[in-house]
Amino acid sequence: MPSSTQHSNITYREKPPGDKHIDYYEAKIQIRPYNEEVIRYVINGIDNNEKVRISKVIELKTGVDIYVSSRKFATSIGKKLRAKFKEGKILVTKTLFSKNRQTSKNIYRVTVLFRLN
Repeated sequence: MPSSTQHSNITYREKPPGDKHIDYYEAKIQIRPYNEEVIRYVINGIDNNEKVRISKVIELKTGVDIYVSSRKFATSIGKKLRAKFKEGKILVTKTLFSKNRQTSKNIYRVTVLFRLN
């Protein structure tokens, strides 16, 4: 049974890493400024999705960074945030992370920034 992890005042469901290492992540969801309602919405979306796990949460003065195991989920939660919180803006960027040794395809990490005005 998955346990619950508390990171400062952010609580989320701990999920096993599966075949990936414990710090594995494909995307970073940035929430600026710190907003409890937005963070709770993102955490609930991750907890309800069995394929996505949180590898780490970093709290900053300016907001929160949530590292997740799915690029696709991060971009979809960004669109849902924009629809739910109308006053917010979203910025999605990708950074070249590596190259697949077998297929020579580029591997990207995605950053989804959600900023409330």
